[in-house]
Amino acid sequence: MRKLTAPQTVLALLSLMYLLLFVNRVNISTAAPLMKADLHLSNTQLGLAFSAFAIPYALFQLFGGWIGDKFGPRLTLSVCCAIVCLCTILTGIVGGFTSLFALRLALGFGEGAAFPTATRAMSNWTPTGSWGFAQGITHAFGRIGNALTPALMIFLLKFVSWRGSFFVIGAVSFLWLVAWLWYFRDDPRLHPAITPADLAMLPAVHAKRRKNIPWIPLARRILPVTIVDFCYGWTLWLFLSWIPAFFFENYHLNLNSSAMFSAGVLFAGVIGDTVGGVLSDRLLHKTGSLLIARRSVIVGGFLGALVFLVPVVLIHDLTIAAVCLSLAFFFAELIVAPIWSIPMDIAPRYAGSASGMMNFGFGVAGLISPSSFGYLVDRTGSWVVPFIASIALLLLGAVLASRLRPDLIFEEPAG
Repeated sequence: MRKLTAPQTVLALLSLMYLLLFVNRVNISTAAPLMKADLHLSNTQLGLAFSAFAIPYALFQLFGGWIGDKFGPRLTLSVCCAIVCLCTILTGIVGGFTSLFALRLALGFGEGAAFPTATRAMSNWTPTGSWGFAQGITHAFGRIGNALTPALMIFLLKFVSWRGSFFVIGAVSFLWLVAWLWYFRDDPRLHPAITPADLAMLPAVHAKRRKNIPWIPLARRILPVTIVDFCYGWTLWLFLSWIPAFFFENYHLNLNSSAMFSAGVLFAGVIGDTVGGVLSDRLLHKTGSLLIARRSVIVGGFLGALVFLVPVVLIHDLTIAAVCLSLAFFFAELIVAPIWSIPMDIAPRYAGSASGMMNFGFGVAGLISPSSFGYLVDRTGSWVVPFIASIALLLLGAVLASRLRPDLIFEEPAG
């Protein structure tokens, strides 16, 4: 078996980080029915707890990328992971809505800077022509975390309470922090395992500390991508937060069955993330056009997700719902790799800050989508209306994505 190169090992570490962060983020969704009963929460309160994560998460998309650019991925991701581990462990001792809300807020602080900073690491450690693959595979591992979490939580709940499950997951996640601090270096040239052949394939290293970032011009250039990411994020937050409860309450399944159906749906995202990254890179290599490689995949993802959400709204059938939700999630996840590659394409010198600005749209969607979903279910007694809102935003996303210009490189203001 061929030994992994240093860049491949870094990508593997980042992939594992994505998996763990999503496990820590979405484990509450599977435990939610038990927590709801034990802590006497309504669907509205549960939705607010889901959305609490997204408040600092959204803010840190704006500043987290800058932090990663300024202090480097090694330190920034270490601090992020430490906060995530602590918050997950403390979730096991919450006493009610207030403490749960506070810890979900804190978890959002921990995860907020992680993905923009990981993009900074990729921009130094991944060949330019493989950026789509790198974004696709790391996010695919995130979706593996989504897909495995329901089964993992059910397994843990058989041996420990829902409180104990948070203790276990937080403690295991701490091991990644140790490995990251030991292995990673901000500059590939300083890594003891790097070879001249590896360095020849990597892009020029951009300085991690820059005196000035052109915030307003850069934000103006990234804004169209941010809005498209909001449209994608609305639907993703729906899947991450409410799909287990959707099967549990709408189809009256037990907790085990709802978790298994949810895992099947979320696993489709693993395939979608990987296919989206590979497809985007292949189109780029074949055509040399960033418009085709990025924009066409994103538009196709939006339209495919839209088509397969429609039967979920129109037909009340468990099998149809499971199959169509899986296909909708597959197509939605085709969007991830190319849309995360676009900030790297547009502003490689500010990859962390630019990707954070883009993912601010995702964070804002997280503020609104989960809580709105829970409120509408409580008010209407139906799951149809929130899905209709997602369909509308998928259509809007497809239209706006068709106008993105990843081929136009950001030009820094003179002076």
